[in-house]
Amino acid sequence: MASTTRVRERAEEQTTSMSEDQQTTIRMLANDLHRLNQSVMKAVEAGVSVELVRSARHHGGDGNWGDLLIPVVVTNRH
Repeated sequence: MASTTRVRERAEEQTTSMSEDQQTTIRMLANDLHRLNQSVMKAVEAGVSVELVRSARHHGGDGNWGDLLIPVVVTNRH
């Protein structure tokens, strides 16, 4: 749960100079990342290793960009 708090705190710190729409979008992203982190932890507990890898970079056309991710999943076969 500590990583969840850090994600939210960091997102809040970074939104102080943003518009309301930008702040709302970043809060949504932080919530989605929280859910993603929970899913990764559940997958690890279920016996697989998960690595998130950048698959592409989305460019917004005005200098803004974001990394798009895919999971690489490895199962331990005994």
